[in-house]
Amino acid sequence: MDCDLLVIGAGLAGLVAAIEAAARGLKVIVLDQEGEQNLGGQAFWSLGGLFFIDSPEQRRMRIRDTVDLARQDWFGSAGFDRQEDYWPRRWAEAYLDFAAGEKRAWLHAMGMRWFPVVGWAERGGGLATGHGNSVPRFHVTWGTGPGVLAPFLRRAQELRASGTLAFRFRHRVDGLIVENGAVVGAHGAVLAPDAAERGRSTSREVVGDFSLRAGAVLVSSGGIGGNHDLVRQNWPRDRLGEPPGFMVSGVPAHVDGRMLGIAQQAGGSVINGDRMWHYTEGLRNWDPIWPGHGIRILPGPSSLWLDARGRRFSTPAMPGFDTLGTLKAIRATGYDHSWFILTRAIIKKEFALSGSEQNPDLTGKNIPLLLKRLGKNPPGPVQAFMDKGADFVVRNDLGDLVSAMNALTDEPLLDVVRVRAEVEARDREIENAFSKDAQVTAIRGARAYLGDKLMRTAKPHRLLDPKAGPLIAVRLNILTRKTLGGLQTDLSGRVLELSGRPVPGLYAAGEAAGFGGGGLHGYNALEGTFLGGCLFSGRVAGRAVGA
Repeated sequence: MDCDLLVIGAGLAGLVAAIEAAARGLKVIVLDQEGEQNLGGQAFWSLGGLFFIDSPEQRRMRIRDTVDLARQDWFGSAGFDRQEDYWPRRWAEAYLDFAAGEKRAWLHAMGMRWFPVVGWAERGGGLATGHGNSVPRFHVTWGTGPGVLAPFLRRAQELRASGTLAFRFRHRVDGLIVENGAVVGAHGAVLAPDAAERGRSTSREVVGDFSLRAGAVLVSSGGIGGNHDLVRQNWPRDRLGEPPGFMVSGVPAHVDGRMLGIAQQAGGSVINGDRMWHYTEGLRNWDPIWPGHGIRILPGPSSLWLDARGRRFSTPAMPGFDTLGTLKAIRATGYDHSWFILTRAIIKKEFALSGSEQNPDLTGKNIPLLLKRLGKNPPGPVQAFMDKGADFVVRNDLGDLVSAMNALTDEPLLDVVRVRAEVEARDREIENAFSKDAQVTAIRGARAYLGDKLMRTAKPHRLLDPKAGPLIAVRLNILTRKTLGGLQTDLSGRVLELSGRPVPGLYAAGEAAGFGGGGLHGYNALEGTFLGGCLFSGRVAGRAVGA
């Protein structure tokens, strides 16, 4: 054998699994089709949000959280209803115990720290037993995605120096080696070196081939978000309508899902392929890194959300409340885009952009820059999109705003009379201390949480109040991101056949395994749970291999 464990995919889950196995004395080789500059994969680009239950940060913010409340939220969101959800359910239970138990202490001991204000993502907007987080649980890592990766990269370099861990970059796996029903290695192509910066498309020129034998193989190659054809092929038409004709990409092109098919050919079962997580607040990046590069807005609750024809969405389609509920509502309109209408007062406080590169203050651990978020102007990256982004319109007059919005689309779908009626109706509700408007009630409820009042929710005001202006419109695109289904695994990370028997020698972790079990999120995610799922499933598999 060339190694005890062969890891395919050098993202966060693969790194964690490789480190855990190598720390136990196993010889580990990690393969990745990209260069070393992409080590850490998608985690590098993330905001670094992690889901904890009853953390010190929550308690300091006077947030009362319990495992029972988190379980109610998780299972109300997941909606497990299939026979193949047996292992996803068990993974979900195990992950909740991890998030309430040793997860934070484990990461804290490695040097990871978190921003003190806990975010309230994916609030649901329905019943107590339905989708959404009942309390804030989104802990942004100090240093964002690179801050999550840093301790694992340090440990990987230590193990690399000791000789127990090796990396083979620009190695593309084309097949798994199966003998007598067991996976015993992988073969594929060696790609030409390419020094393109992280995330950019690289050469597919083949300069050689390889074949490596191992005691076990772990697949941690990510999902399908960079492959729009595969996204559309798996799109749940019965739940979300027809797939969009136009989408922006929240992941680089090499996140193509090809290893899922290769693992299936070796006997592994992919389940819940129709469960996916795509955002509805995507922007075309004015300074793209990968093809179709999109950036997601993480909105506060105050923007007025209109469909492509200027009609307001009903609950729970409100900013920051129910991602897939809103996606379903958008697809029901027959159009690929929707609109936010807001004010400068709202955008400076409520708009955050997802990603490490869009948050230089948090990523760089720069406190003076961070404090500017409390100032009079929008954060620098948001201002850059306002000035240069193809999806932004800024005007002082509503009529002029609607005209400019129509100029951004192939046909003028918006009628200024309809849009004005929606805006003025919302403004009347804001002027009253009482309201039947669910969004207005939600805005006031958000400000009852100190973290939102300080940093994430603007003081309620009329959109047509000139003191809050100018008016801003944002065209929103659907942005591909996460695969919620994947390779079915047991609680040791072993890949299972459709019969439920383990495929000897084959393991999986991270997004390739639906973050655990083949889909521990079920139909919906609570946010802050994607990186956590990579950490947890990689840790489980790395500790189980060869044990």
